[in-house]
Amino acid sequence: MESIEAALSGLIGQSHVLVAVYDRTDRIRYANDAFRRTFGLDPEETPSWAEIMRRNLPQLKGTAIRSPDFEAWLTSTQSRRGKTPFRAYETDLTDGRWLWMTETVQPNGWMLYIASEITDLRPDERLLRQDRDLALRAAQTDELTSTANRRFVFGRLEALLLTTAATPGSELSVCVFDIDLFKGINDRFGHQGGDMVLRHFVNLVHQHIGRTDCFGRIGGEEFMLVTPGSGVETCRLFVEALLAEARVACPLPDLPALAYTCSAGIAAYRPGDTAPALYGRADRALYRAKEAGRDRVVLAEEPLSPASA
Repeated sequence: MESIEAALSGLIGQSHVLVAVYDRTDRIRYANDAFRRTFGLDPEETPSWAEIMRRNLPQLKGTAIRSPDFEAWLTSTQSRRGKTPFRAYETDLTDGRWLWMTETVQPNGWMLYIASEITDLRPDERLLRQDRDLALRAAQTDELTSTANRRFVFGRLEALLLTTAATPGSELSVCVFDIDLFKGINDRFGHQGGDMVLRHFVNLVHQHIGRTDCFGRIGGEEFMLVTPGSGVETCRLFVEALLAEARVACPLPDLPALAYTCSAGIAAYRPGDTAPALYGRADRALYRAKEAGRDRVVLAEEPLSPASA
């Protein structure tokens, strides 16, 4: 007799519903035939979601992307994609089909993607819901850098604090970044140069963070990263690698003299923490990093050594 697992695998594989599983790095680990046909994937391919979008755009396959700035659209979508345990939304494809999509995310960052065709629903209702979704995206996105904005990041921090408090032994860290001497960058290279530095840093971070991490711009040249499941030492190593990469980057190839560094402060979750309290400790650690000479990471719970000061 055929096992339930084998029957389920066969049904999903033959279904017209699109089914895929992504790991915490947003790379495909399973996709049924319907999904692979829609997004032009070979049977054994395991690309990341971003790689699929980049490849599909010039081939006019998959998701219909109408934004005039593809990179901004990609950053905006990545900043919200898979950040909540469950999300449902609608989208249309380049072949004219309309899909109802759901994302179910486990605490470890793996995500189940299921999409069903709803093309036959009334077009006027579809457009109304799409306008609603676009308005919600705009309310959660920083206009300049296309990453998540302050409202979205602090909302996720509050939700993650509830989850962390309900799970004994779990960890969570918050890192606050600041671009060093940003006013000098604007004075020397103009606001266009400053804007390019902000966008470069956002793209750099998004290349490395995991699905469960939340990152966004919280004001001016200041950003915040929330890393659930990570202690301060793990977060410190990650942030130090980011700062090292930013240190040698060239945001504008036409202006090799344009370089920048970042300072960062990290704080770990404590039982009873609120979002303002945890952010406040990380922000004070950032201030200490600035006082100690900039271009470094300081932990909220760590005294500065004479050498680092």
